[in-house]
Amino acid sequence: MADSKKYPYCFAKLELVFPMGEDGLRSTPESCFPCYCKTECLRKAMEGKEGLMVKEELVDRAYDSGMIGFIRRWSEKKDFHRKIHAKK
Repeated sequence: MADSKKYPYCFAKLELVFPMGEDGLRSTPESCFPCYCKTECLRKAMEGKEGLMVKEELVDRAYDSGMIGFIRRWSEKKDFHRKIHAKK
C-alpha cells in the first residue's frame, strides 16, 4: 500500500465492503463494483480480525451443510481463534 495512494473512507472496512445480507450471506455492494481499489480493499479487509471471523462463518456453514466433519471444523475453528487472539 503506497503512502501517496488515496483510498475512499470505506477502504478495508469489512461491514461496509462485505456486509451480511438479509439472507444471511455476505456480498459486495453494487456501489463497490466501479471502485478502482475494490480487489485490494476486500483483500485488506479479509486480512484483519474481522476477516478471520468471516472465514469462521464459512467453516460453520460448511459443517452445517455436511461438507466438512466435526474434527476438521474443530481444528479450523481452533486455528481461527488462535489467530484472532494473536491480532489483539
